[in-house]
Amino acid sequence: MSWRLNELRLDLGQDEAELPGVAARLLGVKVDQIRNPRVVRRAVDARQKSRVRRVFSLEFDLGPGVAESLPAEAARRLEPVAVVEAPPLRSIAQAPPVVVVGMGPAGLFAAWHLARNGVAVTLIERGKPVEERVRDVHRFWREGVLDGESNVQFGEGGAGTFSDGKLTTRLNHPWIRLILQTLVECGAPEDILVQAKPHVGTDRLRLVLINLRRKLEELGVALRFRSRLVGLVRQGPAVVGALLADGSRVEGAALVLAPGHSARDTYRMLAASGVALEAKDFALGVRIEHPAELINRIQYGLPRHPQLPPAEYSLSWNDPQSGRGIYSFCMCPGGEVINSASEAGRLVVNGMSSLRRAGALSNSALVVSVRRQDFPAPHALGGVVLQEELERAAFVAAGADYRAPAQNLLHFLGRGGGPLRSSCRPGVREADLADLLPAFVTSGLRSALPHFERRMRGFITAEATLVGVETRTSAPLRILRGEDGQSLSHPGLYPCGEGAGYAGGIMSAALDGLRIAEAIMTKITDRSA
Repeated sequence: MSWRLNELRLDLGQDEAELPGVAARLLGVKVDQIRNPRVVRRAVDARQKSRVRRVFSLEFDLGPGVAESLPAEAARRLEPVAVVEAPPLRSIAQAPPVVVVGMGPAGLFAAWHLARNGVAVTLIERGKPVEERVRDVHRFWREGVLDGESNVQFGEGGAGTFSDGKLTTRLNHPWIRLILQTLVECGAPEDILVQAKPHVGTDRLRLVLINLRRKLEELGVALRFRSRLVGLVRQGPAVVGALLADGSRVEGAALVLAPGHSARDTYRMLAASGVALEAKDFALGVRIEHPAELINRIQYGLPRHPQLPPAEYSLSWNDPQSGRGIYSFCMCPGGEVINSASEAGRLVVNGMSSLRRAGALSNSALVVSVRRQDFPAPHALGGVVLQEELERAAFVAAGADYRAPAQNLLHFLGRGGGPLRSSCRPGVREADLADLLPAFVTSGLRSALPHFERRMRGFITAEATLVGVETRTSAPLRILRGEDGQSLSHPGLYPCGEGAGYAGGIMSAALDGLRIAEAIMTKITDRSA
């Protein structure tokens, strides 16, 4: 049996090779009794700036009879390593075909899991393969030429392709390990299996997507790029396929819909088709950029250290007056703010980092919770309308050429000013962000920032720049589904992932894709039983 020991600490300058010795001392055994040691989790404890430490979990085997002879206090620290079960392969014979729409994490993992179990899958994506998509996005950032079907939001990999590639999730599910292992098999760094806050980076994620595509093709998945969903094919009440913009139809026993949170035309098609939808709360605000070394100093007390990653932060405050939450979101250490527009005449920003996170600036969203009663329309698309209004105003405020509106943090707070320093391409223009944001967002941010400063001394500085607007933190609606994963109104339609309102980030979306695939296979096998 293997055992796990948590909370093993090393000072900066110590080597990980010392961990077996640390474990042996804690257990009161000889170091040669710690056999086959392997690090399974790495984290940083920076609560004491005078002594920042690295924290590890170590798994290992013990010599014969050692575990049974340990003192009670030492034995209490040991945890037996549980065997994690992956979802079983069903090898379904003569399974009917399934159509999957969307090549973000939910759609990709739903298609992969269906195909590895013998289900014939057609996987549809409105955008382009990642190699072509990257060229289109960089042309947009360089020249301001937007391709409405191939951009930061649409194309192979979904919106997460141009992000920090965070693989954190609050979900504790045994299949999380399967997802991470699959990503490693496709080229992600093995460190994601042990890091407390794993990320793959936008640069490495592109390689992962290419290899995952090859894996899908080897499983027989039919891939259709540049194929936009415009309608549902129905047979009686049941959805039996997808109608595409070129007039073609792709039919199957089920339609997995994993559209991503920016597919507003898809949302409107679903509403017009009578699919059950409901408006959903989300959050919006701005991006804030600081020098990366400043954030390192605040968090670590050091500008940099070879054994420490670029510093992160997580901030939140609940406004007692309004009851709203104001918080940081999707923090990108050593990253850049990116223009994430997907529609002509509208502008939205997000954050992105490479694997090394080596940029000179660090950024994060600062957002305020938005309630359904804040929406300008009472229907399910009310949040979409609010997003569109704000993104149009941001586009115009910065000169209508896809430069982003920006403001020095001190200027925004009415405390003076300072220079605009931003990584956002193709650039920024100075604007009064209070003129763009809803009043409750402006007041929420201005009220929260002094509380954030108390948590992180130096956060409020003339070196910080705000860039707007961040409106697409999550889907503004939910495509309602039942316990069996099917739409409440349209049987055979399986809403899935972040755009359907059931996930928030790469890992939870991929997990939702696996769950929906399992639900479909359960239905297929129940029919054939």
